Amino acid sequence: MTTNFVSAAELMAQVLGMPGYAFAIIDHPVSSASDAVLRERAIAALKQGRGFLLK
Repeated sequence: MTTNFVSAAELMAQVLGMPGYAFAIIDHPVSSASDAVLRERAIAALKQGRGFLLK
């Protein structure tokens, strides 16, 4: 999820019966980011995801 949509994602998780659902958060925007920036954000998301799995 990008930073601009975190509150929407949290609300959706709550509506779907999964309050507190963990998801990776990366900087916004994505559509205008360069390949290098997207690669950095992907690595950040992977690190966050790995943290969810190791809990």
